Amino acid sequence: MWRKFSGLLLRNKAVFTVVVLLATVFMGYEASQIELSYDFARILPDDDPAYVEYQKFKKQFGEDGNVMVIGFEDKNFYTLNKFNDWYHLSKTIKIIPGIKEVLSVPTAYKLIRNDSLSKFDFVPVITKIPRTQADVDSIKLEMDRLKFYEGIIYNKETGATLMAITFNTSTLNSKRRLDIVRDIKTLTEGFGIKHHVQMHYSGMPYIRSQMMEKISHEMTLFLVLAILITGFILWMFFRSGANVFFSIVIVLIGVLWSLGVLELFGYKITVLTGLVAPLIMVIGIPNCIFLINKYQAEFVLHGNKIKALSRMIETIGVTLFLANVTTSIGFGVLYFTKSTMLVEFGVVAAISVMATYIITLILIPVLLFLLPEPKAKHTKHLEAKRINKILDVVDNLVQKQRPAIYISTVIITVVGAIGMLKISLVGYVVDDLPTKDPVYTDLHFFESAFHGVLPFEISVDSKKENGIFAENAKVLYKMKALQALFGDYKEFSKPLSVVEAVKFSYQAYKDGAPKYYRLPSITDLKTLSEYSGSLSGQNNRMKFFIDSTKRITRISFQMADVGSKRIKELVAELRPKVDSIFPPKDYDVSLTGHSLVFLKSNDYLLYNLFESLIIEIILIAIVGMALFRSVRIIVLSKLPCLIPLIITAGVMGFLDIRFKPSTILIFSIAFGISSDGTIYFLTKYRQELRKLGGDAFKAISVAIKDTGFSMIYTSVILFFGFSIFSVSSFGGTAALGVLISLTLIMSLITNLVLLPAILLSIANKKQNKEIMKASMIEIEE
Repeated sequence: MWRKFSGLLLRNKAVFTVVVLLATVFMGYEASQIELSYDFARILPDDDPAYVEYQKFKKQFGEDGNVMVIGFEDKNFYTLNKFNDWYHLSKTIKIIPGIKEVLSVPTAYKLIRNDSLSKFDFVPVITKIPRTQADVDSIKLEMDRLKFYEGIIYNKETGATLMAITFNTSTLNSKRRLDIVRDIKTLTEGFGIKHHVQMHYSGMPYIRSQMMEKISHEMTLFLVLAILITGFILWMFFRSGANVFFSIVIVLIGVLWSLGVLELFGYKITVLTGLVAPLIMVIGIPNCIFLINKYQAEFVLHGNKIKALSRMIETIGVTLFLANVTTSIGFGVLYFTKSTMLVEFGVVAAISVMATYIITLILIPVLLFLLPEPKAKHTKHLEAKRINKILDVVDNLVQKQRPAIYISTVIITVVGAIGMLKISLVGYVVDDLPTKDPVYTDLHFFESAFHGVLPFEISVDSKKENGIFAENAKVLYKMKALQALFGDYKEFSKPLSVVEAVKFSYQAYKDGAPKYYRLPSITDLKTLSEYSGSLSGQNNRMKFFIDSTKRITRISFQMADVGSKRIKELVAELRPKVDSIFPPKDYDVSLTGHSLVFLKSNDYLLYNLFESLIIEIILIAIVGMALFRSVRIIVLSKLPCLIPLIITAGVMGFLDIRFKPSTILIFSIAFGISSDGTIYFLTKYRQELRKLGGDAFKAISVAIKDTGFSMIYTSVILFFGFSIFSVSSFGGTAALGVLISLTLIMSLITNLVLLPAILLSIANKKQNKEIMKASMIEIEE
C-alpha cells in the first residue's frame, strides 16, 4: 500500500501539491471568518439534570450572571465632591448602550406610602444632585435608615460601597460586552485617581471579559513562541535554512487548516479551542523531523534522491500514520465527555492532527525533491556522536541490566502513586488565575466586604397558583426561616427576595422607621397587601422575583468562591434543612445558579475525563494490534505510556497542583503523544525482527539506535514546544505546559529503556520455552 502511494505521489507531485494549496486557500477563507466565543463556557451536556434545572430557572427569572460590580472602600465616601462624582459616574454608566440598570447609593429608590391611593410610590432617594455637605449628610442619614440596601450596595462597618451594573442579555453574550467593560473601567479609573481610592471590579460579565481578552492575547503569543522555538531547534538540528523554513511553512498550513475546521464546524474560539493552533504547531513539527531524518539517512547510504524519498514514504509513512492516529485518539476521546467545550476542542484537534499529517506527508517529499541534494554539513547531525553514545549506554542497559531497570521502575512508580494519592480534587471559578491577578484580588475584596459576587439561587415552587401568598402567606414565613438558615453561613451574602421586598414595604408603611424592616405579623400583612397590590406592577420590578401566577418565587444570594469541595459540603449540609422547612411533598425547592452549575461541571469533568482516558487506552491498544497479534505485548507495551502519567500525577500531588479541567487534560493528551514513541519503536522492532530472522537481541539494538535518534529530536521539540504554555497567565494552562513536557521526557525514557527491556524479556521467555520444548522432544526420541 505505502509503496503504491509513494510511487503515485512521486509521479504526480504537481497534482497533489495543487490540491493541497487549493484546499488551503479554502481553509484560509474559512479561518478568516472565525470569531471569539462570548458565551459562558458550557461544560455540562444538555440533558444533565443540573443544567436543565438551571436553564429552567433562567427562562423563568432571566440571566443570573449578568451583573458587573465596581466598588471601593472609603469611610469618607459621604463628602460633597466625592459623592457627586459617584452620582455622575452612576448616571453616565446607566446611559451606555447595552446597560439595563445601575444600582448604587445615588440611584437607590425608596417606598413612600400613598394613603390617598392606598399604594406605595417608588421614588428615587435622590431627586436632585446635592449642593452642600448638609445635603449629602441628609442622604447618608436616609440611606442608613433603608436597611434593604445594607449589605447589598454598602457595608456600614467597613465603608465599602459598590455599584451593581446589569447588562442586557443580548449584550452579555456578544463582542460588545468587552467594549462596555473597557468603557466602564476607563470611567471608573478616572474616579479612583481623582479621589485616591483603589477601585475594584468583579461579577460574571467582568470576569468573562477579562478571561476572553487574555485568551485572545495568549493565542497569538503561543503561536508566535511556537514558531520561534521550533524554528530555532530545527536549525540547531539540521543547519539548513530551507529545511527549517519549509517545515515551519508546512506546519503553519496545518495550523491554518485547524482554524478552518473550527469555523466549518461552527465553533468559536474558547479557552480550549484557542490552544489548538499552537498545539498543532508543536505536534506537527516532529512529522517533518522523522521524514527529513529518514530521507537524509537514506541519501547518505546510496546517494539516490528518488530512492531515498520513496524509502522515506514507505517506511516512515506508516509509522507516522499510526503515531498520529494515537495522538488523534488522545484528543478525539474527549468527544465521549459530552461536554460542549471539550467536545469542540477534542474533535477539532483530532481532525487537525490527521490533516497536518496528510499535508506533511504530501508536501515534505515534494519540497525535498525540489531542493538541492543535502550536503555533508546538512547530514552531519546524523552522526550525533553524543546522542549515539547515549543510545549505546541505553542498549547496554537493556541487554544486560533488565532487572535493575524493572526494580528502578517499580520504585519510581510506587513513589509516584504515593504522590498521586495526595492530589486535591478542588476547583475554583477563578482557579486558573494567579493570586496576584487583579481579577482574583478584586473578587476577594467583594468577598470580604459583601460575602462574594457569585450567583447562588433558590427556586421555590408552591405547586399551585397564588401559592406564595395563600394560607396567610405561609410560604413567606418559610422563606424567612430559610433565609435565616443561610444567614448562619458566612459564605452567603444578604439575600434578595420577595420577603425582602415585603420587609421594605412594611418599613415604608410604618413611615420608614428602621425597626420595622421585618416581616410583619399576619394581621399587618393583610393590611399591607392593600397597599402592596400596585407594588408588583411598579416598573415591573417584581417579575424578577415572582412569576405572574404567584406560584414560583426565588431567593437570590451571592456567595464567595469557596471551591467545589466546600460548595458540595454546603449543599449536603443545607439540603436536609431546606427540606425540613419546605417538605418535598408540598413544595419543589431547587438549589441552582452559576455556583452550583460550576460545582456539577467540575465533578462531571473529573469523572468523564477519567472515563475518556480509559477509552483512549483501549483504542490505542486496538491500534497496537495492527503491529503485533500478541495480547501480552500490547498490554505490556502500554506500561511505558502509563508509568509517566503516574509519575506526573505524583509530582502534582507532592507540589499541591490540584486536579481541575485544565490539568486533567494533561493525561489524555500526554498519553496519546507518549504512545507515538511506543508506535515508532514497535514498528521498527517488527521490521528488524523480520529482517534478522527473529533475532530479538539484534532487532532491539537496531531499533534503539534507529528510532532513538528521531525520538530524542522529537522529544526535545515537544518538550520546549509545550513549555511555551508555561508563560500563560492561566495557572491551568501553565501547569498543562510544564506537566506535559515532564510527562513526555518520562515517556522518552520509558519507551527507550523500559519498552525494549520488556520486549527482550518476552522474546527471551519465548525462546526458553522453545528450547525446553525442543529438549523434551529429544528426550522422548
